[in-house]
Amino acid sequence: MQDRTVRYRGLTRLPPIVGVTLVGFMAGSMLVGCTSTADSPVTIFADPGQYQYFNCEQLVGQRKYWTGREQEIKQLMDKAGQDAGGAIVNVLAYQADHVAATEQVKLIEAATRSKNCETPASWRSNSAVR
Repeated sequence: MQDRTVRYRGLTRLPPIVGVTLVGFMAGSMLVGCTSTADSPVTIFADPGQYQYFNCEQLVGQRKYWTGREQEIKQLMDKAGQDAGGAIVNVLAYQADHVAATEQVKLIEAATRSKNCETPASWRSNSAVR
């Protein structure tokens, strides 16, 4: 049987099947970042323990920043989506930032719930009948 490796100036080239397998693995690993993380407790871009030692006031400030950042990126994605190559621009430029901002907001909301901080959803109405 003939050896399929080719020697070129002292270097060994791998068989073509190894290159194809490697490219397929790399493409699959990049597509993992495009999946939805809505129900997944695993975060790719955010540290789950990041807000562990924040107090309620700090969490409110962080939530305000990250929700604003998330909305800003969403607007940029919508604007880029109107152009011919917008889908490519969204994936290359904005998708990772949008996922990171979304994960940060989810972590902040989880930390807020675990610390029993008051949120707009838990505020009591001032117009309650007494």
